[in-house]
Amino acid sequence: MSQPPDRPETRDLPDNVRRLVDEIENEIGDDGFSDAIAPGLTLPPTSSDAADAAGAANGRIEAAVQQILTEIGEDPTREGLAGTPDRVHRMYLELTAGYHVDPERLINKAVFEVDYSEMVVVKDIPFYSLCEHHLLPFFGSAHVAYVPDGRVIGLSKIPRIVEMYARRLQVQERLTQQVAEFLQDRLNPQGVGVVVEATHLCAVMRGVRKPGTIMTTSAVLGLFRSRDKTRAEFFAHLERRPPGT
Repeated sequence: MSQPPDRPETRDLPDNVRRLVDEIENEIGDDGFSDAIAPGLTLPPTSSDAADAAGAANGRIEAAVQQILTEIGEDPTREGLAGTPDRVHRMYLELTAGYHVDPERLINKAVFEVDYSEMVVVKDIPFYSLCEHHLLPFFGSAHVAYVPDGRVIGLSKIPRIVEMYARRLQVQERLTQQVAEFLQDRLNPQGVGVVVEATHLCAVMRGVRKPGTIMTTSAVLGLFRSRDKTRAEFFAHLERRPPGT
């Protein structure tokens, strides 16, 4: 399976995208986190966003969007579409901000020596991503578990890892595998399990056009692959709903 490119430089990103990258990488109050904001909050644009976006742009995306509008029979100069090429450019910078996240800053030394060897599960992590085949969204929930081998990772880092890989052009299978391999590489745990469930608009809005279709993918490493009991425990956690739901 082909892999996406390495992390690009961030110095030419617009302010709003740089802040989004900071939000994924850092905790509130960490050095380098420019605004005390809640995780997941959409940041308002600043007065310098337009200027920064213009500096980062080379015009190719805008020209391509204008060409697409023309090819589908639209008039890219009409009032409702005149600003669309620029909006699309800024949108894609935001939706693909994961390419610019530095994994080292994301982890930020939040790996701790703990005498604990039972399963850790973080489930129902919402995410939004873009299918690389049609550039249409797919979205849903990720469920992540690992069995530590003397080291654990800060709780908030697991949703941030999902976010880092989701904000890219993706296929669900690779997204699932990347999250699992990242935790395996960073923690060297006894095992990792990841399940991702998502709705793909490329199967809802076009093609087969089947609303309600859910795609489920899984990646299991270490004990989750070799021991049926461990894998069964993980899936049992996924079926258990929180109190009051």
